[in-house]
Amino acid sequence: MKFSTYLEQITGVSIYPIISLLMFVVFFVIVTYWMYSIDGKEIERIEKLPLDDK
Repeated sequence: MKFSTYLEQITGVSIYPIISLLMFVVFFVIVTYWMYSIDGKEIERIEKLPLDDK
């Protein structure tokens, strides 16, 4: 039996792709907003993290 056969038997299964798409879009918008709103000095600090020997 195919996996899609099991999915057809679940009521309301069509909402899951919509929810996952919404979660991705919300996450992408939040990360994009954070990227443009972050301070330049913070970006420099993050850039140097792999090279710090702390």
